[in-house]
Amino acid sequence: MACSSCSTGEDGKPKGCKSNGTCGTDSCNKLTVFDWLSNMSLPNGVEPFNCVEVRFKNGRKHFFKNNENLTLSMGDVVATEASPGHDVGIVSLTGELVRIQMKKKKVSIDSEEVLKIYRKATQKDIDIWEEARGREEKIKTRAREIAIRLNLSMKISDIEFQGDASKATFYYTADDRVDFRQLIKEFAREFSTRIEMRQIGLRQEAARLGGIGSCGRELCCSTWLTDFRSVSTSAARYQQLSLNPQKLAGQCGKLKCCLNYELDTYLECLKSFPKTDIKLYTKKGTAVCQKIDIFKGFLWYAYEGEWMTWHKLTAEQANKIIAANKKRESIGSLEEFEVVLQMEEEKPDFNNVVGQDSLTRFDKPQQGKKKRRNKKRRKKNNPSSSNNAK
Repeated sequence: MACSSCSTGEDGKPKGCKSNGTCGTDSCNKLTVFDWLSNMSLPNGVEPFNCVEVRFKNGRKHFFKNNENLTLSMGDVVATEASPGHDVGIVSLTGELVRIQMKKKKVSIDSEEVLKIYRKATQKDIDIWEEARGREEKIKTRAREIAIRLNLSMKISDIEFQGDASKATFYYTADDRVDFRQLIKEFAREFSTRIEMRQIGLRQEAARLGGIGSCGRELCCSTWLTDFRSVSTSAARYQQLSLNPQKLAGQCGKLKCCLNYELDTYLECLKSFPKTDIKLYTKKGTAVCQKIDIFKGFLWYAYEGEWMTWHKLTAEQANKIIAANKKRESIGSLEEFEVVLQMEEEKPDFNNVVGQDSLTRFDKPQQGKKKRRNKKRRKKNNPSSSNNAK
């Protein structure tokens, strides 16, 4: 989640938290990397790797060559090559870990994508960068007004200025193809800068804007998740979840990415289960599967016509009955295999001393309405008793 209060100050530190690279709202340290090789020195005769990883707005990262042999460390603000002009970003990783990251992402050192670092950002660079970042929200509001006036079916979700304020990238989402030639002309006239339009998907939009998920935590896509794998409704079926689109959809309107997190475990457990569409044939009748409990290893079957009476079987017992049906062996009834539950009373491992587990133990006991009424009636009926008491 990006926050406007954490823009960089004069010394390159975040303004909002006033610390060395961390933030209370987690926008400064979004997609941060722990350099576990920082306290290890290189062997003699080995030159340090001359590429670094630089982070820009909303976790966008690129690799750059350090041809000038600048002494860079994580958190340094640098001016990098861009087309046109230069961009300003923060160094997120240095050293041999950059080599590993480039190998992982299949980026070659000699690739044209790997540009170079010009210098460490000066105070003038930081001032221009900060001023451009401050204009983004106002320009985004004005850009949406222009798009609505032109009747374009698109949503402008975010704007990112280049470090030297010479170019602004407009990120938008749209269901269909959009003809924004007139829109670019009006943007260039209104904002007096070079315009670049970039279409993104709904998942990428949620990752850039951030938000709170149904679990109560920040969205995975906006904090640590970098690759978006396809999610299908079969993932919900395997996990015995109700196919309710309102519960299965995330902030982006697509199926939640977290449906894939535990899917492999469920698939591994389901290998020992029979298919739920297979019926069990017995002398008493045909039984149909009603429910399964994957991790406890139980299945519930009901005879056709007796849907209210369920019989509990283990996966092993169900497989035995299915194997016997294939061999055309006679099975009496499910009651012969049914699992009998022995419910044992759970005894607490502590003793309740003077009602310490009661939330209302300090409340004053209230007299019932009936007792109060009876007391008043007695006083009315026996006034002599009250006089004698005086």
